[in-house]
Amino acid sequence: MNVDTISDFLADQRDEAPEELQGLIIQFENLWERKLWHQLTDALVEFFENPASQKQRLQFYKVFILKFADKINQLKLVDLGLKAASACRDDQERLSFLQDLAKKVDSETSQDAFVYATIAVGLMKLKVDDEDGARKDLDSAEKILDTFDSVETKVHAAFYRTNAMYYNSVQDYASYYRNALLYLACIDLSTLSPAERKNRAYELGIAALVSDSIYNFGELLQHPILAALSGDAEWLRNLLLAFNRGDLAAYDTLSGHISSNELLAEHETEIRQKIYLAALTEAVFRRPPHQRAMTFDAISADTKVRMNEIEHLVMKALSLGLVRGTIDEVDKLVNFTWVQPRVLDMTQVASLGARLGEWGENVNKLGNWIEATGQDIWAP
Repeated sequence: MNVDTISDFLADQRDEAPEELQGLIIQFENLWERKLWHQLTDALVEFFENPASQKQRLQFYKVFILKFADKINQLKLVDLGLKAASACRDDQERLSFLQDLAKKVDSETSQDAFVYATIAVGLMKLKVDDEDGARKDLDSAEKILDTFDSVETKVHAAFYRTNAMYYNSVQDYASYYRNALLYLACIDLSTLSPAERKNRAYELGIAALVSDSIYNFGELLQHPILAALSGDAEWLRNLLLAFNRGDLAAYDTLSGHISSNELLAEHETEIRQKIYLAALTEAVFRRPPHQRAMTFDAISADTKVRMNEIEHLVMKALSLGLVRGTIDEVDKLVNFTWVQPRVLDMTQVASLGARLGEWGENVNKLGNWIEATGQDIWAP
């Protein structure tokens, strides 16, 4: 395409554009003729980020940007391509467009852009229900990501977001939970709308409860995203907090909400098992280290679990690494030696403070006793 043709194209696009964008299109021709690729890229990014450019993006990409695509930052080229893809007619056309984009940036010097585009291809395959294809693309992207010393945060964010969506699609809630939290660690929460923050927090909370391998919600409870669970979703936040402190009474009060969510209702039995385990770990935590030998009767009283199920409950806690210890089946006694660290609420912190104070008093008494009984030994 010669200069005159580019000029004609930009003139036509300027006439079709809203008045607020016409000044930018005039800049495009000037920057293109002067071969100021960096400045032209920034102007194009500004143009594409304006919602009013939606109808013109695909044409701009195919007719204008591809003429100098190899001269600009390849990661920004992918950004422009992703925005242009939104103007495709349907998902299949969009998938084909993104696959071509990934091939275009697949070179040794632009592997970050290739990964970024490959992730976008994986996301589109998820949207067209090609989960196997999406997994292959994500695995390929992850292998390359692992070789980088550093890469722009948005590439990692895109990977964790798409990976989380994949795991949610295949109902692997533990992997979804981990990847969703990693995604949130890569972005500024203020870039999400209040509705998006609430939805993210809700899905994370549900995943934590139904996962078969997550028994410690500390990372989620400390995350600012949890503040989005307000109003009609506040019950979920309170339920997570009840699990963290092993509060059976609070769980019983809030358990009526479980039926309001289909996924929670399907896993109600497993969720109840989780609260019993949480109550057990809380009961062990409350006791001083030298008083952690608990009878089956004491465990039953603290967890509300029937006597004939106590041994199974303790074995489950031991196998999950929530506690360590030994079971004396003859005397129906469990000697706990360790409990998994977790996030403490203010009541638990106060309890820990009281125990530290008690320990300090015992150390002081021991010192006084040694001083009193050992005077004959170290007297001058």
